[in-house]
Amino acid sequence: MSNSPKISLTDLHKGFGTKKVLQGVNLDVAAGESVAIIGGSGTGKSVTLKCVLGLLTPDSGSVKIDGVEMVGAGRNAQDAMLAKTGMLFQGAALFDSLPVWENVAFGLIEGQGTDRKKAYDIAIARLADVGLGAEMADMSPASLSGGMQKRVGLARAIATQPEILFFDEPTTGIDPIMGDVINDLIVKCTRELGACALTITHDMASARKIADRIAFLYQGKIIWDGPVADVENSDNPYLQQFISGNTEGPLDLDLKHL
Repeated sequence: MSNSPKISLTDLHKGFGTKKVLQGVNLDVAAGESVAIIGGSGTGKSVTLKCVLGLLTPDSGSVKIDGVEMVGAGRNAQDAMLAKTGMLFQGAALFDSLPVWENVAFGLIEGQGTDRKKAYDIAIARLADVGLGAEMADMSPASLSGGMQKRVGLARAIATQPEILFFDEPTTGIDPIMGDVINDLIVKCTRELGACALTITHDMASARKIADRIAFLYQGKIIWDGPVADVENSDNPYLQQFISGNTEGPLDLDLKHL
């Protein structure tokens, strides 16, 4: 088995016009490891994730998945990468035109050509994994609460038994109690799959619970990277201001636009 990182970002740059968003992001995620990228709004977390997924092309730098360079990769390489990943989107991003079970089974049916009966059975099993009963299968996503939609989104993310899971602000839009439920489910499902996970979030409670390691993104670079246990005792003043929520400190806060 290779010891190379599952995900490796090297000197990643991305700008939009004169705005330089990523200015040399370096980050490795090992197999079976859960890493959370934290940072304020507009610091480049989503841009980083989109570069990893191939939704944006970096201006320069490298994105490797299992040692394979994805920047400039062809369609076959991109498809092979996506086939081994699962994604929980910020707003769940369920298809309103499909019942819950077909949402969960979407990657199985459309991506892997799984027989619908088998895909249905797998969907029911994955719904059970996230604490939802079979009676939910034929419901419309629009009839579900935000927390339930997140659970269905998580069930869809794990349905294909991916090697890599991506979580985009997994607790946004739901109350703190349901957020904690989602965090627990993410930990459970990630461990059971043995998958590596990359999460972007500004929610420190979520990051502390679901990650083994935290990377702090500020002004386009990772300025602190270490185990969750080391966050509180870090001597990085930028990180300390962020986790404490203070307006006073070295962070360059664009408060005039708030």
